[in-house]
Amino acid sequence: MTVQPHDDYALIGTQACGPLREEDKMKVYVLGASVAALCATGAVAGGIERNSNNYGLLYEDGNQIELTFAHISPTVKGKYVGGGSTGDMAGDYTSTGVAYKTDITDQLSFGLYFNDGYGADSTYSEGFYTGLNAEWDSTQTAVILKYQATDRISVYGGVRYVESSADITIPDQMIRKPYEDGAAQATAGAAAAEAAYGPADPRTIGAQQLAAQLNAVATSTDSLEFTAQAEKDGRFGYVLGAAYEIPDIALRVGLTWQSAITHEFDTTENSFGFGVIGVESTTEIEMPQSVALDFQTGVAKDTLVFGQVKWVEWSKWEVRTQEYETVTGDAITGIDDDVITWQLGVGRRFSDEFSGFARVTYEKSNGGIASRLAPTDGRISLGVGGTYTDGAMKLRGGIEFAKLGDAEDGSGTKFESNTLMGIGAAMTFAF
Repeated sequence: MTVQPHDDYALIGTQACGPLREEDKMKVYVLGASVAALCATGAVAGGIERNSNNYGLLYEDGNQIELTFAHISPTVKGKYVGGGSTGDMAGDYTSTGVAYKTDITDQLSFGLYFNDGYGADSTYSEGFYTGLNAEWDSTQTAVILKYQATDRISVYGGVRYVESSADITIPDQMIRKPYEDGAAQATAGAAAAEAAYGPADPRTIGAQQLAAQLNAVATSTDSLEFTAQAEKDGRFGYVLGAAYEIPDIALRVGLTWQSAITHEFDTTENSFGFGVIGVESTTEIEMPQSVALDFQTGVAKDTLVFGQVKWVEWSKWEVRTQEYETVTGDAITGIDDDVITWQLGVGRRFSDEFSGFARVTYEKSNGGIASRLAPTDGRISLGVGGTYTDGAMKLRGGIEFAKLGDAEDGSGTKFESNTLMGIGAAMTFAF
């Protein structure tokens, strides 16, 4: 769900049948965690990533500062099995970032990045899920060095530091309902056991005890609402990448790996009805590793084709707190499948000042049971944008529209025909 204002791939003067002019070579760079310039990718699709580092900035000449801004507006609604709407559970959000690049030597470059890498804001306001809420906030800082080994081969790498916090509320009725259903089934089972084996049979007594235990929770006058607060935690990860380029035809292929980062949150849980009051524990949550393959090439004069394939191991991401698991035997939420994102686009320079691009993004639907905190499955989107250059300043803007994949949660609630709209802007200064 991200507007990711990245590489200025539209500012190109390429000729597929001949070399670039020297002044045009300086304008060619598309590399990094995403080749998408100013397009929205939604946090409700493909995990909770909101922003990624523009490692393509390392390929710009001289000193550079880049400021980015994006506003994302998803609409995610579901229909309950018995009728009625969940309301729009996905909140709008704004994403910002700052990046700095400088050349240390002719072959060695330094990059510094700061942005809000991950995030989620899910709130249900209608029907049975009313009161279900989850918030995740992160900031991401990365320090990267790039070494230009030859005019065609370069490598880069460094560390990134992600600091995150989370706050989750699960309302009374969502926890009580399984106990009510379980108590009804256990009571029926106890009656059947008594009829079959008699009231003194151990099987009957066991069934009656289970029914009594479940019924005590189901009919409790105390609130079963469950809350978990994960205090801010920061951890380091690693970045490694390499690129091969042929400057004369604006060709660059780059591969970037970002390691997983495992948070160890100090967590406080509360549920008065279960006697869980201010219980503290440690919750481990893994922010997944990723691999991105980016490419670009000139195909005609002033025209560039670009794309990316990115794999993120979101199946490793799961929120499983100590007391909630004790009470329910399950995790609070998680993502079942890894996500592969495909992007393909074209950039076109219209003049020395103006250029534009269009891009399509696709994530397939994996099926299965969707999390209520991210109830979408796949997406397809179209983004368009442009760049204005005035001397050392580049101003870029874009808009993206996404159709989010239909999904169904464990209760049969269906989330269908949902969408996302994002706008973004970026400003880069060379000095």
